[in-house]
Amino acid sequence: MLELNNIEVVYSDVILVLKGVSLGIEDGQIVALMGANGAGKTTTLRAISGLLKTELGEVTEGNIRFYGDQIDNSDPEEIVKRGIVQVLEGRPSFEQLTVDENLKVGGYSRRKDREGVKKDIEMIYGYFPRLKGMKQRVSGYLSGGEKQMMVLGRALMANPKLLLLDEPSLGLSPLMVKEIFLVIEQINKERKNSILLVEQNAMAALSIADYAYVMETGRIVLDGFAEKLRENEDIKEFYLGLSNVGKRKNYREVKHYKRRKRWLS
Repeated sequence: MLELNNIEVVYSDVILVLKGVSLGIEDGQIVALMGANGAGKTTTLRAISGLLKTELGEVTEGNIRFYGDQIDNSDPEEIVKRGIVQVLEGRPSFEQLTVDENLKVGGYSRRKDREGVKKDIEMIYGYFPRLKGMKQRVSGYLSGGEKQMMVLGRALMANPKLLLLDEPSLGLSPLMVKEIFLVIEQINKERKNSILLVEQNAMAALSIADYAYVMETGRIVLDGFAEKLRENEDIKEFYLGLSNVGKRKNYREVKHYKRRKRWLS
């Protein structure tokens, strides 16, 4: 479905951020992209969605293909029309608009299909019953979890084939994270949407993903089926905070992965 083939990304013609990144997503898969802050995860999503252009970024080497068509450096609106929609980190919304109005904005590209848009809004409220009771509430007054539900619903209103989710758990309580991830999994199973999930909460990401990649300083350093990576000793130690006997370790006892990089050997 989606292929990134050895891409490099440069900002402002000077700053090299991604270095030979390759990954792939099959139809209907949830793929997790994990890594520390500054690893290049968000830049990878922006390279796919075309939003690099808004920050003077460019794919300078390699290519990105969606169902065989090359899409790197295409305009964001063209990529949305092809069926790729990104949910940005930080849950930006039209804060002066109501929840219902925000959802309708998400369906703007389908404005001629009024019946389909109306039907899909009800579908969103089915996934997020909490939003239905506040459909006329101005979105600027929503909590972080409610906003995450709304922006995820707004993305679905564009009827995407591929969703790019950037840190959906950021700043949310454990209970809200669990609720959001259950809905993400439900959307994947019921709507067959493929999902590329950027997430620092490795435990949550690996619990729903089919496949996962680990990124470090602009490169992919490890990849594999999520079930297998959950048993990887480095993943357990550096991302889940567990020792090789399954006990949670004190942060001070966890060696920084740059000192070992066992996965690179």
